[in-house]
Amino acid sequence: MGKGRRYVIAALIILAVVAVLFLRNRDKTVIKEPEIAENEEVTLRIYAQYADDETKFPYDYAVEKLKEAYPNIKLELDIQAQDDGDKLQTYAVTGNLPDIYQAGRQQIHSFKTSGNIMILNDAAKSTGFLDKVSENAESILYDTDGNIYAFPYAGNEVVVWYYNKALFEEYNLEVPKTYEELLTVIKVFKENGIIPMALFGKEKWVTTAFYDIIATRFEREGIDKLDKGNERMLSDGYAQAAEIVSQMAHAGLFSDNVTSITYDQASELFYSGKAAMMINGQWEMESAYKAMGEDVDWMYYPSYDLESYESTKDVWVGGGTIGGYAVNPNSPNSELAVEVAAFLAEKYCEAKYIYQSNPFVTLDISDNPINPFNNMTKRLLEETKEASYTRFTWGLSNADFKKAIEEQSQLLLIPQYTSEEFINQMNQVLDKLTSD
Repeated sequence: MGKGRRYVIAALIILAVVAVLFLRNRDKTVIKEPEIAENEEVTLRIYAQYADDETKFPYDYAVEKLKEAYPNIKLELDIQAQDDGDKLQTYAVTGNLPDIYQAGRQQIHSFKTSGNIMILNDAAKSTGFLDKVSENAESILYDTDGNIYAFPYAGNEVVVWYYNKALFEEYNLEVPKTYEELLTVIKVFKENGIIPMALFGKEKWVTTAFYDIIATRFEREGIDKLDKGNERMLSDGYAQAAEIVSQMAHAGLFSDNVTSITYDQASELFYSGKAAMMINGQWEMESAYKAMGEDVDWMYYPSYDLESYESTKDVWVGGGTIGGYAVNPNSPNSELAVEVAAFLAEKYCEAKYIYQSNPFVTLDISDNPINPFNNMTKRLLEETKEASYTRFTWGLSNADFKKAIEEQSQLLLIPQYTSEEFINQMNQVLDKLTSD
């Protein structure tokens, strides 16, 4: 064998060894195994919702199931603040981000840029989470770049207009289909010392939802269209919606202190018959049914005339959006946190579906609910099969628009604040957004 050939063979052997070492090292950087002993106790910090029965019970249920499946893992709960993500943003800036945290669209888009959120595509497959996603929830799993950044547990949810059937029957009132009929309902209830609508206006998402309900009767896309930043000013439909909300506020649809009313206060007024109507998500159904039985039901959103009332029945405020349990890529136990995040999201779905009779979840759940779905829920499921959705405020993509529409919709409930002021302020915001 000649020297030249021996040199070539030797070189090939060296290259092969280098390639093997490179691949091994590369694999180690991609797959970071948790550096813990099998029975070593690990504490993971989690930032999550934990405010009322709708959020406390599913979380507690998921944690109990986690103890059974991962007995060596302990969760340290940091309760999510109702501050539009400011606290979480501060955590990210200061390097204090929890191992697992609840993230919405805005946080995901922000943290993608700063490198504070993990891409979960492979994990969604390896944990089996992807295989369990229901067909109607697939659209809320992936961001616009095609990646998964959080394990969601909520499906396409909707804002529901509830009413007390017993009160309507007592005062011989028909469910309003038009705004003119709604004004009659307001007048009768006010004359009899009943608050027409209990709205927890301290939470700005629900004030935006109420404005969006009216806006979608004129513009099917509602606030979602404005959020996309293609409008320099409010069209006639959005302006008319503001005028109608203001008209309802002046007529006395809400309590005098509507912008300081909390959910607990509003639900108590509605459950006790002191208020005739209420706006909230479909997650309210089971609680309302437990409190009121067959006296509670939901109505289609009223509109400006009967023709539009019928033609817009399929347009619902709400919908789904990316978000859920996300993972800090800089966590020392990030791979373990991924497993736990997927597990918690799955058990959260179970709790909502099985024990809270809420079928609007991300995953297909094989077990039946403990309490069969009430008639309201069954009807809503049927009516929203072919629904068109807008957005909850936490699903909006433009932070400046979100802040403006929340603030302005809340002010619009105050009789002293005019629809002209609302329109002028929103036009300034939209003009700035499109010109930037």
